[in-house]
Amino acid sequence: MLPVTAHYDQRMASIKSGLVNSVSLRDRSEGESKSEQTRLRILDAAAHVLSVRGYARTRLTEIADIAGLQAPAIYYYFPSRDALVGEVMHLGISLTREHVADMLAALPATASATERIGAAVESHMRLVLDLSVYATASIRNAGQVPDDIRARREVEEKLYGELWNQLLKDAREEGSLRPELDLRASRMLVLGAMNWAAEWWNPKLGSLDSVVMTARALVLHGLSCEGDEESNDG
Repeated sequence: MLPVTAHYDQRMASIKSGLVNSVSLRDRSEGESKSEQTRLRILDAAAHVLSVRGYARTRLTEIADIAGLQAPAIYYYFPSRDALVGEVMHLGISLTREHVADMLAALPATASATERIGAAVESHMRLVLDLSVYATASIRNAGQVPDDIRARREVEEKLYGELWNQLLKDAREEGSLRPELDLRASRMLVLGAMNWAAEWWNPKLGSLDSVVMTARALVLHGLSCEGDEESNDG
């Protein structure tokens, strides 16, 4: 069972008041229809409930209450509870991939492969822990949802994995990656460690900036040849 966070009531109030728009990190269109706005509000509410309650304890009645609807109205937008959950899970991983890709695209062309990895670590961590409850919900429930929901998510997850594979390959070609490292194992371990932070991080016990800095240092030191040379010198 997923723990109830201290931010739950605040998050729910934010959704009800219309302050939370977390389907996309890009600006939402001002021309959205009322129906589209309602659908997004349902998704926002579902993402927050799913991230805190977990799949088994996510109820349409709670989602509807937060979204300001009667529970049966949700079926106008989503044919079932699992269809709604599946959309949140898919959005979570797709938004993560898009966000990290956008951050990498914004880097100068002169950025080294290791600098790009560091930027990817930071953008992933900040998204999962602070910017998108969709990303948090998707990560925390990946092992709880039924196979059909997981299968759709895994398609997008594979694309995100390819992004990280390319980052690691670039570092190897650059000569900054330890030559003995297995690329697949490195990717799985890095992503697994970063995603697990969604389970244990508590802002009362450490700042977001501190966690991000620590993650960057551990990943870059563990992957780079420079870290190996420093260890041998010691």
